[in-house]
Amino acid sequence: MQAYEELKTLVAEIESDIEKAQGGNKAAGTRVRKQMQMIKQAAQNVRNNILEIRSTD
Repeated sequence: MQAYEELKTLVAEIESDIEKAQGGNKAAGTRVRKQMQMIKQAAQNVRNNILEIRSTD
């Protein structure tokens, strides 16, 4: 499923910025918040795809 692969990629990409944000880097914190919004949207896409699969059965 393409949507799930995108979600995994987004989560993997955010790791370094999370570490930087925990160290006090404010710019990294801003990037994390933006990326988390993208992750939220990707997760919703996965949910919608699963519902489509379920309804076609």
